[in-house]
Amino acid sequence: MTDDAAVPDLRASDADRERVAEVLRDALAEGRLDMAEFEERLEQTYRARTYGELAPITRDLPAAGLVPAVSLRKEPVPDGAWAGRTVGGQGSSSWAVAVLSGFQRKGRWVVPRRFTAVAFWGGGEIDLREADFAAGEVEISCFAIMGGVHIVVPPGVEVVVRGIGIMGGFDQRETGVPGEPGAPRVIVSGFAFWGGVGVERKLTRAARRQAKLERRAARADLREARRDRHRHLGH
Repeated sequence: MTDDAAVPDLRASDADRERVAEVLRDALAEGRLDMAEFEERLEQTYRARTYGELAPITRDLPAAGLVPAVSLRKEPVPDGAWAGRTVGGQGSSSWAVAVLSGFQRKGRWVVPRRFTAVAFWGGGEIDLREADFAAGEVEISCFAIMGGVHIVVPPGVEVVVRGIGIMGGFDQRETGVPGEPGAPRVIVSGFAFWGGVGVERKLTRAARRQAKLERRAARADLREARRDRHRHLGH
């Protein structure tokens, strides 16, 4: 492993977990891990959420010339996915209002530098998972009066919640989660009175399907490894 343990709280991606899983498969094939160790470490890999949880899994496996070193460092890539989603401009819309009703902003849209959402005896959903961003930092001001606003952000985005609640509240669970290099920063501010503003971090459907396929492939690898072991013991 590299010195990326210096950033143990940084969120790991699916690609990071898959790189570690590949090292474990190689170690199993070369006899460096037995089946029980491989299964235990593979399960830890797919459960890991941060670099700090991934780093110990391959720390005792050789890197130089035997098992390739796995770098978990997130380097900004000019042509990467996040860079392509900061598009500049004014944004698709700058406000949304729900009075005894509801609103949605979801799918492909451009989040402006400042977006205002008002929910009065109503509710709204602001989904940023497939959105582009007018700037690297955007602010969503929410005013929930006897109503609610639900914000959905993709993994990798940094969220800062600064809203004030009176007999209401702002969800703080995603505050403090480090963002990925190049990802936008979303500031959630405003006021909630007898209402609430929720923030949820969630994969897109396509990403969930991909993660499901990867887990299925990992289970298939485990079954094949068990069959190989049984065949070997049978000789």
